[in-house]
Amino acid sequence: MSRNDATLHLVCGKIAAGKSTLTARLGQEPDTVVIAEDHWLARLYPDAQTCLADYARNAARLRDAMGPHIVSLLSLGVSVVLDFPANTLTNRAWMRTLFEAAGVAHQLHVFDVPDAVCKARLLRRNAEGTHDFTVTEADFDLVSRYVVPPAPEEGFDLVTHQP
Repeated sequence: MSRNDATLHLVCGKIAAGKSTLTARLGQEPDTVVIAEDHWLARLYPDAQTCLADYARNAARLRDAMGPHIVSLLSLGVSVVLDFPANTLTNRAWMRTLFEAAGVAHQLHVFDVPDAVCKARLLRRNAEGTHDFTVTEADFDLVSRYVVPPAPEEGFDLVTHQP
């Protein structure tokens, strides 16, 4: 049961599936803040992410630092749109600790988008240069291997998005 009207919004999906587009839209709601992993990683660790191991290390540091802040915001009644990938069991378990600690509702937005659509969007995004990171098709394929869709027994409130 929620103690306030705040909601923690989470996103699960492959690179360029539409997660950041949705989080930006959700962040326009009153009393809502977006916290975007890519934004923070690009500024805290410039030129320090050259491989997946670098990302994993830096993302873990960021989660550790941001967790208490996110719980504080939620506890104060501010909804948080967490533009961090909820793509693994470990990440989702961490995210669960946030909304449970704050006693608020959550929604896990799951993107069911074919690889071909994601790759076309990725090419366009890379060409536009509007994203914090340029991701190659090989990087897309590598990272996609780690995406594990949520299972019903995880107990998340799911919202599915398709192209």
